[in-house]
Amino acid sequence: MLAHRNLNISVFLLAFFLVAGLEGMALAGNKRIMSINAARVTAERALVETVYGLKLRATEEVQDMIATNFEGKTESKTSAMMKGVKFEEMVYDPQKDIAKTVASVTLTEITNVNGDTIPLGNKTFRRVGFGTSSPETAGPLKAMRAAEIDAYKQLMKQLVGFQLESQTTVENYMLTSDIIRTKVMATLFMAEISEYGWTKEGDAYVKMVLNIKDVSEMLGENLVSDSETLEVEGWGAQQDDYKKAKK
Repeated sequence: MLAHRNLNISVFLLAFFLVAGLEGMALAGNKRIMSINAARVTAERALVETVYGLKLRATEEVQDMIATNFEGKTESKTSAMMKGVKFEEMVYDPQKDIAKTVASVTLTEITNVNGDTIPLGNKTFRRVGFGTSSPETAGPLKAMRAAEIDAYKQLMKQLVGFQLESQTTVENYMLTSDIIRTKVMATLFMAEISEYGWTKEGDAYVKMVLNIKDVSEMLGENLVSDSETLEVEGWGAQQDDYKKAKK
């Protein structure tokens, strides 16, 4: 009788610990996994944009010395399959629910977004990706992406050039209208990020560099530039206080 009672107690304790263990697993949830996967995907996109390139179209407008319209649109048309991507580092902040990863890939040659086949000689590329599964903590990551796109635009304006249109009207020695518009539409690849971060105000910045000498050798043509490298800084914001100021 005592042995039977001990057996029942043992079965009860075993069932209790099993249920407790399952509950612990349920509490862990999938937020961390989702955030890490998002970071991996953004890192993979960054690698594709660096290696295969991206097409960017941007317009800027200033009216009467006041910024009125700054837009940027990117469109990636590469259909190449990237193999051999490795994730060298993974960091997850459970308080902010933000994941960071470093992805790398080594390639012998690629066909870029323009259809050019370029030998790379087993060159290794590395890019950083961020991700989260919580919309309320995505602000810094969105700002970082905006800064990245701005950096691409600044590089294109220096390397390829841009179109500018301006019209100024003066009446009775008074400026009555002043409009400046710039447009840039180009393809860029092999640009790499040398530094990134956030200011104490929360704005993101990205320093992007393009090695003109290396790209010229890869393409087999001389890209016109005064220096061997071009470096620019792009900016991105979390808060839209510009629209508040307009109101």
